Amino acid sequence: MATEKMGIKIEKNPPESKLSELGIRKWPKWGCPPSKFPWTYTAKETCYLLEGKVKVYPDGHNDCVEFGAGDLVEFPKGMKCTWDVSEAVDKHYNFE
Repeated sequence: MATEKMGIKIEKNPPESKLSELGIRKWPKWGCPPSKFPWTYTAKETCYLLEGKVKVYPDGHNDCVEFGAGDLVEFPKGMKCTWDVSEAVDKHYNFE
């Protein structure tokens, strides 16, 4: 079951049937080493983390959203945030 915090939706360890239904394994891949950087979503992004651990700090909030390997995450279009990557990320992603 997905949870939502500050506009970011997270589904922990979705079943393989859902990953197949969404076609996630065919999506492009992106990765980065541990780092901290600002990001703006110009479109809605859905991503599935294969590896990594991340804290995302949405602009205007003091709190963060944490997610990692095995999580299916959805970011809304227009969100501005800072990514704080503590473990190298490898993910599939899709922009709508």
